[in-house]
Amino acid sequence: MIPSPTTPRAFSCACGRPVFFRNSQCLACGRPLGYDAARGLLIALEPAPGRSGKGGWRQAGVPPRRARRYVRCANLDTAAACNWLLEPDEAQAGKTLCRCCRLTRTVPDLTQPNADVWWNRIEQAKRRLVSSLIGLELPVRPKTEDERGIAFDLLLAPPEGPGVITGHADGVITLDASEADDARREERRGSLGEPYRTLLGHLRHETGHYYWQLLVEPSHWIESCRVLFGDERQDYGEALQRHYASGPPADWGLHFVSAYASAHPWEDWAETWAHYLHLADTLDTARSFGLDGERVELSYERFGADTVADAGDADAAGFLQLINSWMELTGVLNELSRSMGVADFYPFVLSRPAVRKLHLVHRIIHDKTSR
Repeated sequence: MIPSPTTPRAFSCACGRPVFFRNSQCLACGRPLGYDAARGLLIALEPAPGRSGKGGWRQAGVPPRRARRYVRCANLDTAAACNWLLEPDEAQAGKTLCRCCRLTRTVPDLTQPNADVWWNRIEQAKRRLVSSLIGLELPVRPKTEDERGIAFDLLLAPPEGPGVITGHADGVITLDASEADDARREERRGSLGEPYRTLLGHLRHETGHYYWQLLVEPSHWIESCRVLFGDERQDYGEALQRHYASGPPADWGLHFVSAYASAHPWEDWAETWAHYLHLADTLDTARSFGLDGERVELSYERFGADTVADAGDADAAGFLQLINSWMELTGVLNELSRSMGVADFYPFVLSRPAVRKLHLVHRIIHDKTSR
């Protein structure tokens, strides 16, 4: 039996036709669609007139007395093209943006060429990220409403500079919005010798730094992280300078999920966090459509209980099923990519030390006591 996805990705309109996470309208029947983040569902909508005359929306096909009332995000009609819904309490509090759009503190300078297109692409990636974080029951609160929350500044360098540096600082994630330009991003990927570079990958990586501060730094997990990832108190600036000057160690693949992860323990954590979100969301998507690595006709040497035996995790079997399903699924997806003549779907090889780090990320994400 295929496990149920944590964050579902397969949906149907009220007319019975399939619709997808990013859709705002059913192409078959024309019904408007909206994403209910609290329930992890994309639903068909119908008008729900209110006593005040302001109207609203409710789920199509549900008896009016049982249907909750929604407001569509105000960014539906902007370049962001958001298809998320506001909950009744959010609308009653005077909010006009959904919980995902409220995380964006600064939008790109829309007077610059292509800025509206790039903003749209970034918000598409951010909505997928945030829906996964909500599905994993991680705290996702706007910094404007909670000082321990998160904010995204999507910036474009002015024509005469200086450039924008993507990074994280105390809950604020800055993203160079020009990363949404496919040609520029591919050029940077090639110049840096990276096998993989995407908007979603950037966002997942930078949220890793945020959740380190929120879930690891003030918790009992800090010592466990120092054992596996190293002591993060070593000089960060010097470590990055050394990495860019000399490159990763020759044997980085035996210890890290990526070459950049070898630069500093913080980057090792953030890269591992991003890879965990890659596998969690991809497996959720596959399972939503009836696919799972356990059913793939491909024989791999599976990671056994000895890989994480010293972790003290009573539920290690659940993680091992997850990682082994991932390895088998990506093996097939890589072959499918090669059949199309494109780059591998997952161009990485996971070593046992890297899997142990992924296991620790898994445990911290599912530890409710560290929230």
